Amino acid sequence: MSGVLDQYCGSVFWNESILEREDPDLPPCLEQTVLVWIPLGFLWIFAPWQLRDLFSHRSSVYCSKLYIAKQFFTGLLFLTSVAGLSITLAEDFGEFRDPTPSKLNPVVLYTNPSIYAVTWLLVIWIHESNRHRIKEDSGVLFFFWLLCIICGIFPLQTLIRMCLKEDNNVMDTDLPRFILFIIAYAFQLISLILSTISEVHPEMEETAKKNPEVGASFLSRITFNWFNRMILKGYAQPLETEDLWELNERDKTQNIYRAFEKNMIQEVKEARGKLEARHKKKAKEITEQMSDLYKAASQDVLVMEEKDKKKKKKDKKAKEDDYPRSWILKAVVKTFPGVLLKSAVFKLIHDLLVFVSPQLLKLLVSFTTNSSEFTWKGYLYAVLMLVAAMIQSILLQQYFQGCFVLGMQVRTAITAAVYKKALTVSNAIRKEYTVGETVNLMSADAQRFMDVTNFIHLIWSSPLQIAVSIYFLWLELGPSVLAGLGVMILLVPINAFLATKSKKMQAENMKYKDKRMKIMNEILSGMKILKLYAWEPSFEDQVLGVRDKELKVMQGFAYLTSVSIFIFTCAPFLVSLASFAVYVLVDENNVLDAEKAFTSISLFNILRFPLAMLPMLISSMVQVGVSRKRLEKFLGGEDINLSAIHHDPSFNSAISFNSATFSWERDEEPAIKDITLDIRPGKLVAVVGAVGSGKSSLISALLGEMEHIKGYINIKGSFAYVPQQAWIQNATLQDNILFGSEQEDIRYPKIIEACALLPDLELLPGGDKTEIGEKGINLSGGQKQRVSLARAIYSNADIYILDDPLSAVDAHVGKHIFEKVISSNGLLKNKTRILVTHGVSFLPRVDEIVVLQNGRISEVGSYGALMAKKGAFSEFLKTYAKQENKDEGDQTVSNRNEEVSERGDTELQADDQPEDAVTATIKRENSLRQRQRIGSQSSRKSLKHSLQNGNISPKENPKELQKGQRLIEKENVETGKHNIYQVEMDIWRRYLDDCWLVWRADLAYLHEFVDYLNSNVWGLEFSLTSDQNTINFLDVTIFRNQDHTLSSKVFPIFVFMSAFLSASGAIRASRLLHSNLLHNILRAPMVFFDTTPTGRIVNRFAKDIFTVDEAIPMSFRSWLACFLGVIGTLFVICLATPLFTAVIIPLAIFYFFVQRFYVATSRQLRRLDSVTRSPIYSHFGETVSGLSVIRAYGHQDRFLQHNENTVDLNQKCVYPWIVSNRWLAIRLEFVGNLVVFFAALFAVISRNSLNSGLVGLSISYALSVTQTLNWLVRMTSELETNIVAVERVSEYSNIKNEAPWITDQRPYQGWPDRGHIEFTDFKVRYRPELDLILHGISCEIASKEKIGIVGRTGAGKSSLTNCLFRIIESAGGKIVIDGLDISRIGLHDLRQKLTIIPQDPVVFSGSLRMNLDPFEKYADGDIWQALEMAHLKQYVAGLQNQLQYEIAEGGENLSVGQRQLLCLARALLRKSKILILDEATAAVDLETDNLIQTTIRREFSDCTVLTIAHRLHTVMDSNRVMVLDAGKIVEFGSPVELLEREGHFYSMAKDAGITHDTSIMPKENTAL
Repeated sequence: MSGVLDQYCGSVFWNESILEREDPDLPPCLEQTVLVWIPLGFLWIFAPWQLRDLFSHRSSVYCSKLYIAKQFFTGLLFLTSVAGLSITLAEDFGEFRDPTPSKLNPVVLYTNPSIYAVTWLLVIWIHESNRHRIKEDSGVLFFFWLLCIICGIFPLQTLIRMCLKEDNNVMDTDLPRFILFIIAYAFQLISLILSTISEVHPEMEETAKKNPEVGASFLSRITFNWFNRMILKGYAQPLETEDLWELNERDKTQNIYRAFEKNMIQEVKEARGKLEARHKKKAKEITEQMSDLYKAASQDVLVMEEKDKKKKKKDKKAKEDDYPRSWILKAVVKTFPGVLLKSAVFKLIHDLLVFVSPQLLKLLVSFTTNSSEFTWKGYLYAVLMLVAAMIQSILLQQYFQGCFVLGMQVRTAITAAVYKKALTVSNAIRKEYTVGETVNLMSADAQRFMDVTNFIHLIWSSPLQIAVSIYFLWLELGPSVLAGLGVMILLVPINAFLATKSKKMQAENMKYKDKRMKIMNEILSGMKILKLYAWEPSFEDQVLGVRDKELKVMQGFAYLTSVSIFIFTCAPFLVSLASFAVYVLVDENNVLDAEKAFTSISLFNILRFPLAMLPMLISSMVQVGVSRKRLEKFLGGEDINLSAIHHDPSFNSAISFNSATFSWERDEEPAIKDITLDIRPGKLVAVVGAVGSGKSSLISALLGEMEHIKGYINIKGSFAYVPQQAWIQNATLQDNILFGSEQEDIRYPKIIEACALLPDLELLPGGDKTEIGEKGINLSGGQKQRVSLARAIYSNADIYILDDPLSAVDAHVGKHIFEKVISSNGLLKNKTRILVTHGVSFLPRVDEIVVLQNGRISEVGSYGALMAKKGAFSEFLKTYAKQENKDEGDQTVSNRNEEVSERGDTELQADDQPEDAVTATIKRENSLRQRQRIGSQSSRKSLKHSLQNGNISPKENPKELQKGQRLIEKENVETGKHNIYQVEMDIWRRYLDDCWLVWRADLAYLHEFVDYLNSNVWGLEFSLTSDQNTINFLDVTIFRNQDHTLSSKVFPIFVFMSAFLSASGAIRASRLLHSNLLHNILRAPMVFFDTTPTGRIVNRFAKDIFTVDEAIPMSFRSWLACFLGVIGTLFVICLATPLFTAVIIPLAIFYFFVQRFYVATSRQLRRLDSVTRSPIYSHFGETVSGLSVIRAYGHQDRFLQHNENTVDLNQKCVYPWIVSNRWLAIRLEFVGNLVVFFAALFAVISRNSLNSGLVGLSISYALSVTQTLNWLVRMTSELETNIVAVERVSEYSNIKNEAPWITDQRPYQGWPDRGHIEFTDFKVRYRPELDLILHGISCEIASKEKIGIVGRTGAGKSSLTNCLFRIIESAGGKIVIDGLDISRIGLHDLRQKLTIIPQDPVVFSGSLRMNLDPFEKYADGDIWQALEMAHLKQYVAGLQNQLQYEIAEGGENLSVGQRQLLCLARALLRKSKILILDEATAAVDLETDNLIQTTIRREFSDCTVLTIAHRLHTVMDSNRVMVLDAGKIVEFGSPVELLEREGHFYSMAKDAGITHDTSIMPKENTAL
């Protein structure tokens, strides 16, 4: 081969003697062949991929200046090739050619210009192809030009050398080629520079402005220079979400989830197939076992019982594992194969290059040892070390970028999958998971997948590095390395044991975490009830009890981690010790010289990394294994089964039930049985029945929320659903009504008017643009219901399901809504309407009535027909006729019906007086808010006109609103000053004070550091004793360095102590931070919960506490270890090579500036990440609570889109943070690589004054300092960004508390003993910046007096009760109960002595007994007595666990009526002298209402009772009635007296159809 090339070139291809001299040079033939073929071959290999866009017919093909410049210089290169070929032809065949044939030019001078010419034409075509391409530059041309320049350096220096020689004849013989080469080389250099400049296609210019990465050049992308703008901006000012760039298309949630879902569906299908196979196999085994049992029937009974116990235990475990398994990892791999493969290639090449440095170190030590070696070899080794390190750095950062982005994408896919599953999950699966547990799936479990994905390639990379290290060590030490390998093998069973224990602990930890978050969600949802009942201590103890168990498991896990760190820190030392000891002992001729020792130590250092990473990887794999099971169980669960819901348009009826039988659980008794019913289109059908008759179940079956047993339901048309408890989003009022639809200027104002919302819009500060808080906290119950109804009407559906929408509104408003909306003359007159109702006032107006009894239809027919039939419906009406006759407006409606039937004028009834009456009524209701308005009042007509024109707007510019006008304030983001320690120092101090054991850990770390220095100094002594370049291992290590031997024994002990103590301190900090947060949240005033989204608080208890628990301890430990490691390493290097100090100073300056720039941006991005994560959880919680509404309207896709947008906003913070780390690393490693280069360079320069041992020591530590310094900066940033969690937790731990629960001034024993209440000039406001809502209330309520409190919406009724419980504190005046000013005693002393039955019956998950008696003060007998009086004893006695019956989250397994009776039982159990009824029967059916009123009348006859009601009949038998208006008492007297006055109360009674005669009713038939 060499001979052919010699002939081809006309000169020698290779001669080894060329390099054996002081000034070596490569042979010209090698330069003309190999160095030419390398770049050209590279280009031709990748050319097909570069030309694929050449023939794409794109309409807009641009021609930029950069494109012209590239083509121009490539064209010039083509001309130089042609010129070179012409010169050769001229020399051989021209007029002046040499006539001798042997003088012809060699072939290479013909082929090279020709190949170059064709290649330049190819480059021109590639440029043209790139002009058609929109995608980013692949970098092929950049590498081609770079290779051309690198390979051209050698012939260039050869030519220059020839020119500089005195006897050279280049200028005479080959001047044209010399000039052409110089010109071509210059053009190639220019082309290389041009290839580094970004060229953005016109179609991508806008995108590139929003995301600079899209338009970045290849060099900019691999060095992350495109991120400089963000770093500089983050340094100049704290970043905000508006400053962040758009995401790449591949990183958007929609694109990620679409790909993941496709693979997920396929994998789940396969997993379900395997599950069914397991079921069949199990069924077969059971059959065989049953057969065996029959054969062995005569065996001993005890043996059989023992087998049964084992079988039950086995069945329980089998049930827990009864779900599609082992599919999620396959789905992830199939979704992201490209990223995984690309990052694996980067990692593989990097891992192989890692072993180049020890070999170069070996050569360099050998070079310094052998003075006869040529100097150029030392410089070559130094340059090669720099090149290898630079390539390693680039590959490593590309690998990390790929892995971290992959982790982000995996987290996004899982988050989106959990959200979508929550929208489609079946009712049975939904009951198994609370909101808190599902949030944990989205936060903790998805985060674990993200964390493990970052280091997923270590699964194969670590074993590979270990194997290659052992191979090279074998070359150095021979079979002795097997001793070290044996030590590693001995660690495997220990590793397996630790992994098993870790897995169990992690599973247990997640169980406690779920339980804690479940309780926290319930606490936050029912916070007002906790405060009213003074139950906070009980629930605080519950949470802390679970937290203690969680921390106990975490402590065990931390100690296990400490053991793991101890073992794997000792591993490299033990491995190297065993290998060296065996090496010198097996043969006395084996000696350690500097070359062998330091090469081996470098390899052992490489071995240290995979051995150190293994425990972390195993721990992460264990954690992700637990998360994998949890996610597979949830995501693999069954979806809602809609097979029983048909949509056949051929049916004549709008809704058709055919033998429909449904249950809540598969194995439960059916809730509705054999329902056969046809509802014709356009009809108004009422569904009535007693408590538990199946009304709610019928609606749920229609919505597909129940388990199908038999039959089917056919629905023709779209749905709109108004639930009994209105679901309101945290959005503007307009958004709540439009619900994703476009606003129609004609329909919208009509609907607003029909739902009686016009007066509300006049009074709201922002009109219909007013922001509504979470769960509609700034709307009354009636307003929420009217908004919910307006939403349904606006949807323009075919079928309307109205679940008692009028129960929460006043009678006159209800009548208006019925007339304008529901009745045959309303907006829905042509729609199919199903009205589930507890009242009977509107039943005569419906087309058909369906009577349910025990889940079956007992009667169907019109009102008249059912009354004539005198069946169950007739009896039902007779039972409640008297009560309902007194209800607001019943007589009016009846009389109107008679009037209409007589006059036959239905239109007059719809458009007559009710409109004006209702308008006036609602305006009076909101008289308080009229005072709070800013700006002039506008009439209803002008408002209606504004609505029609679509230009209703807030009363003021929102930017000018004072503090407090905006309900939900923007979440605070701390920024701080620009220095390394940006986070407030008191946050650091607080955390370190909390984990005081860390100071002891620091002491242990200090001992470890001193010991580390001792070992380094031993290394230095080892170097200095190597004058003869050989060392007797036993002599140096054992006899001459006994102190080091002792140090080596003590060193691991300090490692263990430091890890153990830091773990203990971290657990203590976690305990204190969580308990302080919980303590303060439970003591926060109610206004805090009204203005703070629940998701924001949940984020503190979920993600931030998770960070405090797990991330911060690891970051802190790593930071401390890195810091001490850096100090020790620099000390040793400076001691060995003092010249190195010259490099440290610029290095320190550079690191300082990197800290200033990087940390400011990185920390703020992490803060924004935390802030933008909260809305994900808030929106998810809101979605779950309104799931039935979202499904009914069919808006799942819209909510999915909103979730994707919310996640994308969070991704916009996460992605720049990932890039910022790579930006940092590539720069730090570049400088670190220069450190290695200069250390090697100094060694070469000073080789005559340094021995080989010092060279080895200096360079080996220089190799390690790069990574250590890099990790120090990263850990500093990591610690600062993680400490943000402490900052956020501390923020909510310092919220201003409400008054103390217990003060020094305690009420006397038995207080209150009379129930006498006195208000004296009492004033109150919700927040300091708002107006008064109660204006000088003064009144006196006698002992045992029954007081009714009435007034329009916003009059101050509920505020008055809130003041009694001091939910709102006084702004003036006082309240005195039995001679004691309530403002002077503790809140719990007050609240525990009062009793309230609230309007919303809130119950908590847990036992029924806990819901009645959380402090366990009462005996079971007392509780049973209270249940009996509350008419629940029979129901509870029939339950399997009776008092220990587990109530589901939100009381989903109890009806609304049962929940209200449970609240009554609470009041009966407490039995205080003062009882407040806050519209307690507003949302229950007549039967439950009657039970509650009768019980209260009987059991609280000797108590003072305050009844707030909007049903006037409820207060008609009170001793006195207090009428509130605009926060003042306008009337106060007996009902008869007030009716005679003809004032406010008379007006309200008249609106409700109550007269002086009808108000006087027998006591036994009336309520309070």
